[in-house]
This record gives sequence, C-alpha cells and structure tokens, in this order.
Amino acid sequence: MARVLVTGMSGAGKSTVLEELRRRGVPTVDTDYDGWVLPDGTWDEGRMAVLLAAHHDLAVSGTVSNQGRFYDRFEQVVLLTAPLDVLLDRVRRRSNNPYGRTVQQQEEIRKYVEEVEPLLRDRATLELDGRLPIAHLADTLEPLVSTAPPSPVPSSAS
Repeated sequence: MARVLVTGMSGAGKSTVLEELRRRGVPTVDTDYDGWVLPDGTWDEGRMAVLLAAHHDLAVSGTVSNQGRFYDRFEQVVLLTAPLDVLLDRVRRRSNNPYGRTVQQQEEIRKYVEEVEPLLRDRATLELDGRLPIAHLADTLEPLVSTAPPSPVPSSAS
C-alpha cells in the first residue's frame, strides 16, 4: 500500500488520470476541488495531514507551493509532463476547470513550466508523459498505489 502524489502543470492530465483511477476503484483526492486549496493557493495543511495519516493507499493530485512539506508522507511523487503547446491547448478546451483560459493565466503557465516544473522534476520519483493514453497512465499508476482492497475515503474527498 502506498500514497502517491500526482503533480505537474495545469493541463498535464492530473485530474483526468485521477478520474480513471477513481473509476477503477483506487481511492483518490483531486486537491483542485472540494476546498483542499486555501485562498492563498496552498494546501490546507491540517486537513492534508489528517487525510494522509488516515489513508495508506491513496492517489492525490495537485500542484501547490507547500506540497513539498508532505513529500515524506508519499511513497511516490509522480510528475506528469507535456509540452507547453499541449498544456495551453488543453487548458483552453477543458470544461471542468476555468483556470488557463485568460491570457494572464496562460502566461502564468508559461512561467511555471520554466520555473516550477524543473523543481518538481528534481523531487519526483517518476516522470510520465501526460500525452500518453489515460489508460496507459492509469495502468502505470494503479499498482503504485495498492494491490490491497481500497480503503474508504472521506466523503469530502473525491
């Protein structure tokens, strides 16, 4: 059993692969939803600590400035990547998250690819190409989380 963090830039496929893992019965929490991220753009550390203490087989996704404070509680930190043009195309077209549609937000993504993604890469235990088919990505991630039956996830988690 293991906790896996799936991180990467907006549009890399974090939410999509977590949705596939959830469909397969893997316990997941997508921190883009349900109040995991505070107004300052960081994870709610108390809430995250409780979640990680309670669940030993869990896939979590997100990219926030304080995620490194939790790396020691994840057995794997998986970085999903894609070229900038792919990221920007995806954020323009997605319907489940409004971030990335404005020119200002797209400039932020460009900056984050240059400045933040290398930092994430340095700390990742595995890097996966987010352009691969979602089923392939889920096939790679699923055994990292658990071979045991899934544990219940808090009702506020997805």
